[in-house]
Amino acid sequence: MLKLYNSLTRTKEDFVPIDPDNVRLYACGPTVYDYAHIGNARMAVVFDLLRTVLSGLYPNVTYVSNITDIDDKIMKAAAEQGVPIKEITEKYTQIYNEDLDALGVEEPDIQPKATEHVDDMIAYIEALIADNYAYEAEGHVLFHVPAFPKYGGLSGRSRDDQIAGARVEVAPFKKDPADFVLWKPSSDDQPGWDSPWGRGRPGWHIECSAMSAQHLGLPFDIHGGGADLKFPHHENEIAQSVCAHGHPDDLSSFAKFWVHNGFLTVEGEKMSKSLGNFTLTHDLLEQGVEGEAIRLAMLSAHYRQPLDWTKDKVEQSKKTLDRFYGILISQLDANVQPGVFSDDFLNAIYDDLNTPKAIAELHALAKDIEKDPDDIEGLSAFVNGGLLLGLFYNDPEEWLAPKETTLDEAYILEQIAARQSAKDKKDFTLSDKIRDDLAAQGIVLKDSPDGTSWSVE
Repeated sequence: MLKLYNSLTRTKEDFVPIDPDNVRLYACGPTVYDYAHIGNARMAVVFDLLRTVLSGLYPNVTYVSNITDIDDKIMKAAAEQGVPIKEITEKYTQIYNEDLDALGVEEPDIQPKATEHVDDMIAYIEALIADNYAYEAEGHVLFHVPAFPKYGGLSGRSRDDQIAGARVEVAPFKKDPADFVLWKPSSDDQPGWDSPWGRGRPGWHIECSAMSAQHLGLPFDIHGGGADLKFPHHENEIAQSVCAHGHPDDLSSFAKFWVHNGFLTVEGEKMSKSLGNFTLTHDLLEQGVEGEAIRLAMLSAHYRQPLDWTKDKVEQSKKTLDRFYGILISQLDANVQPGVFSDDFLNAIYDDLNTPKAIAELHALAKDIEKDPDDIEGLSAFVNGGLLLGLFYNDPEEWLAPKETTLDEAYILEQIAARQSAKDKKDFTLSDKIRDDLAAQGIVLKDSPDGTSWSVE
């Protein structure tokens, strides 16, 4: 039986679906105004794996993950670029899906857009107002947090922590500092929809409440996303949803399980543009980093644990896949048996998606196959385990083929000379950068007493 850590109860529980014939899963998707960073990609990889595992246990799994295509950041990007909002959102939605496809992530069964569900959001807000959980003020509609005593049940935050953590915007029309926006007015030059409270647009939190209910019904089995969404976004979703549907005393009447993946750092530091370490999945792929290596690096840590994104981690993942594909290419004619897994592998996966332990079992199976290439059962367990993790989707011969480079030799030698000059000046930051930039383009440098040589990886 699959066990999952339920953020709502803060315990690891046996996963028992509401309807075994149709397991329903929702994860909060991106706000599409720019390229997605690797934190977004980690969430997508984790929930892609969860969907795969559930699909192996139950006949039908419906996975919904939304696109937020109306937001102040989107409006700002469109204004700065002088293009319609729709051009921004369609462009980055397509790029998001293409980049995740390179990581072996399948698109959700349903990928709803917020702009297509505004009527559903208005209906939600009307229900909250009717039951005195929300109020109108100066063209805004706000959820009144004190009207819902169980607020904070997901995150466990105290009232003071709730106000501080939500970075509450001071507004004279709020009844309480913790109240959050469900609807806000739009100026003539901003996108807006007609509503009982005037022309405006929805707040961010109401979007997922409306879209999940519309496509999955309530309650559904699993909701989740990155740990950064637990508060205030997911806390607010629960408040809106259980109150709008008449179950304010039952937090699980919205979603039974809540699954959150851990935070992601880069080289030991919080990812931020000010630190210059804001890492985009699109950039990594453009630099020639294999999507499958990115995926394996994402799975190398348990999904609930923090993941420190380092160049060494990706390079090690690439080396691991080189070894695994070497086994696959030597066994191209073998009769791999579907549905065969090692007990240790499945026990790891079913224990709250313990991917580090599952990957360790793949290494153990690989070692056994190298000793006994005729072990078809071991090979089958190895191949099926890799496929379940979302690996082995590349052609082995193409994966192991020598990579070509478009860089000419003169440029490479020039960079090697510049790197040596930097080393002589003890500017190791620059020398490392030159080496890393070349490595990202498939050029590997090797230092020796005789100098520096290079090769195409």
